[in-house]
Formats: sequence, structure tokens, C-alpha cells
Amino acid sequence: MSRQDRLKSTSRGGTRRGGTRRGGGAVVALVGPTGSGKSAVALEVAERLGAEIVALDAFTVYRDMDVGTAKPSSAERARVPHHLVDALSPSEECSVEWFQRAGRAAIAAVTERGRVPLLVGGSGLYFRAVVDPLEFPPTDPGVRAALEGRYSEAPAAAHAALTAVDPDAARRIDPENLRRTVRALEVIELTGRRFSDYRRGWDGYTSVYPDLRAVGIEVDRAELGERLDARVDAMLADGWLEEIARLRERSGGLSATARQAIGYAELADHLAGEVDIDEAVRRIKARTRRYAHRQQRWFAADPRVQWAAAPDAAQLLEDCAR
Repeated sequence: MSRQDRLKSTSRGGTRRGGTRRGGGAVVALVGPTGSGKSAVALEVAERLGAEIVALDAFTVYRDMDVGTAKPSSAERARVPHHLVDALSPSEECSVEWFQRAGRAAIAAVTERGRVPLLVGGSGLYFRAVVDPLEFPPTDPGVRAALEGRYSEAPAAAHAALTAVDPDAARRIDPENLRRTVRALEVIELTGRRFSDYRRGWDGYTSVYPDLRAVGIEVDRAELGERLDARVDAMLADGWLEEIARLRERSGGLSATARQAIGYAELADHLAGEVDIDEAVRRIKARTRRYAHRQQRWFAADPRVQWAAAPDAAQLLEDCAR
């Protein structure tokens, strides 16, 4: 029997939801721009592998933000377990440090159950935070305020102070960029470490998961733009505006990070009477396209990602997990 026939047989015979993990322990990931079809491919492959999906998405992590984030439906989540979906209230902040801890904890839990952790998402920052040895230095508003007060009228002096203790960081920062200079000095004061030390994880692509395998969904840019525009229209038809109206009435409202979700601020502005609906939609579509193009560039720079069109990505992803 050919591999394709075996796949068809597995599909007809039901999922491997209760199966044990196959392969040599690889962590597999499916990445790519928003609207490329990641969710459909992930569900197909997860059912065949007996995998559990770890969603590396900045906004499906929020409860009640369903329509505008293209969150997997309850039926889809019943088919395959999903992690880091509906994990936070919209009023809570979601830091990259939190996501790093939560993502790695989810991967560990899936692995301990003998299942395949399938990472799925388009957030390049959260992907790298979870799979790579990135460190995120602490912050202290009081320390930062003191530094800002000291150097508010003297950015050159701030940059000179940084050069004295961390010349590598100083070379990367424009002497006129007081905000970044102060941030570097803040980290040095809080940790006793050079700010440049925290960049080392960014400079390479050596994962904390030695058997990481990543597949990216390749899609034509013009086609993707058409898909994204159509998806915005479909979301509005599915009740996106009503969802945002409900969120605006909730105690606590949206956190600063939740409000960054594309479309939520624009439609909230419309509901506040600050912009008409046509202009809000135009802004959402333009912003979505720009975001998708940034995602494509981000993942294109990662040499670990193997690219394939959606019909072939499923097979490639399954091969990576074996």
C-alpha cells in the first residue's frame, strides 16, 4: 500500500485522537501569514497524527474575541485539542514573556501525554519566543522614570553612559533615540548584565527543541490579498461589529495588548462615532494586508522553515512529524 493510500485509510478509519506519539520526538510547527489556510491544514494533519495544537497567536488567546481573530470554532476544538486558546480575559495584558512560559508548558504537557505537539500560528515573535532561547529582560517603571528624568535633556550623555558599560548595545542604538538608550541602561541597572547579552538568542536559529521541524504555507501575494479582503467582509457578516459592541460594554474593557488586534480598534472607533464604517473597513483591510506581508518576510528569514503550497504542506508537515 502506498503512503497516500495509507493516509486515506487512516482518514477513513477515524482519527488517532487516542494514539501515542509517533516519530522521534520532533516538535512540529506550521507557520505562515494570516489567511493562508493554516488552520485547515493543521486540523487535517493533527487528526491523522493524533496531535494536539498549540496556537501561537497573539489574539486567539483572548476569550470572547472570536470573530475578528478567526479563532477555531468549538466544533474544531472538539475534533483536536487546542492549547493557548481562550486562556486570558480581554482585559488582561499578554506579554511575550507570559506567552513563552505558557507555550513551553503546553508543549511539555502534550509531550508527556505521548502526543505530538503541533505549533500553529503566524506570530513570528511568539513563535521564536517559544522555540528559541530568547531572553526578555525585566522592566521597572521607577528605574526607567529616574533615567528619563536624568537624561531627558541630554540624549548624548545617555548614549555616552551606555557606551561606557555596553559598547555593543550602543553601536546598535541611534544616539538620538533616548527611549532605546534608556531601556538599555534600565536593563543594565536592574540585572547587572549588558543589554547586548539579551540579543544573542536572536542572532541564530538554534531552537531549544533540537528536533524542531517547521513548515510554512506558501501563497501568492495577490491571491492572499483577495482572500484577506473577503475574510474581513465575511467577519463583518458573521457579527464582528456586534462582538466589539459587547466587549466595549464589559467591565475592564480591552487591555492594551488586546486592543492591538487588527480591526478591534478601528471598529471601536466607528462605534464611538469617530469614523464611518466604510473608512473603518478600508483601514482594516489595508492593515491586514500589511501585517500579512510582514509575516511573510519574518518567516522567510528563518532557514528552518520548509515552504509548500497548502495542498502539499499537509503531507510535508506529516513527514516532518514522523
